[in-house]
Amino acid sequence: MARDRRRFLSGAGAAGLAALAGCVGGFGEEEGGDGDGDGVNVGMVYATGGLGDNSFNDMAREGVLQAEEEYDISFSESEPDTEGEFDGAQRDFAESGEYDLISCIGFAQLDALSGNAPEYPDQNFILIDDVLEEENVRSYVFGEHEGSFQVGHLAGLLTTMEFEAGESETNTDASTVGFVGGVESPLIQKFEAGFAAGVEHADGDADVVTSYVGDFNDTAGGQETALSMYQDQEADIVFHAAGATGVGVFQAAESEGRFAIGVDADQSQTEEGFADVILASMVKQVDTAVFTAIESVVNDEFDGGEVEELGLEDDGVQTVYGESIGDEIPDDVKDQIEESRQAIIDGEIDVPEEP
Repeated sequence: MARDRRRFLSGAGAAGLAALAGCVGGFGEEEGGDGDGDGVNVGMVYATGGLGDNSFNDMAREGVLQAEEEYDISFSESEPDTEGEFDGAQRDFAESGEYDLISCIGFAQLDALSGNAPEYPDQNFILIDDVLEEENVRSYVFGEHEGSFQVGHLAGLLTTMEFEAGESETNTDASTVGFVGGVESPLIQKFEAGFAAGVEHADGDADVVTSYVGDFNDTAGGQETALSMYQDQEADIVFHAAGATGVGVFQAAESEGRFAIGVDADQSQTEEGFADVILASMVKQVDTAVFTAIESVVNDEFDGGEVEELGLEDDGVQTVYGESIGDEIPDDVKDQIEESRQAIIDGEIDVPEEP
């Protein structure tokens, strides 16, 4: 891959951030190839909340933009406002007969795709964040619980310390952290479960407060929820898995002089106005999943009916320290995060997927 898109934690005890160009090792590292994408056409159906979320949907778009750059493919985009519009968006692309691949971004598209995939058996699809067992669908699922354990471990360690970075500091009167979810669902509960387990791994006496806003595109709701955690429940670090709703968490952290943890993308870069409160982000390489799927179409190697599971070992999820304040996190804390990462990979830590 040609672009240096973000900076990843790399290596045991890394004191800083390693700048890595394009894909990291593991999943997606086999790339290049002799395919010519001229003439390949891709349809993108995004999750509700649409583009501009600086998180999940925008990460998916990075994948198709990279394929456009490297293989000269063409693509069209659909941004449904409600889950009820997924069926029509998928169907419009499929019925046109013009698309070599239709990318369905998000678990909420499963129901619609369950009807459309068998109805259009010659159409290739990918589904991100859920599994559909159809011969023309390749499914991509991620180890959100594993990556969330890592940032939970980070939050659990820092909440017990006197820690200052930027204009924020931890609350020395309590050891409490928070989790803000978007829509309560099995997928988002994986984030919650992993985060809580990571906090407990760091300090069994630390408290985790949890709330679901009920929407991935409610910034005001995210702000109100996080403010309650910071002000009323004495949390000093809040992790969100809430799409654009999470911007409200950053707003609350900034106003209260506390910290936040981002999700899906390195949000210290995509939401750089809040970089001074974002300790880290739990990055999911949705972009690499989209890119490698398109690449397989270009190279005439698309393999439907398969499930690709992408966890810590595959670098499908990553802990990315914040661009602005990540360097302030003590090295011994980063060492412990790396140790728990390896312990998860080695099977020494079993991370729950349900709260």
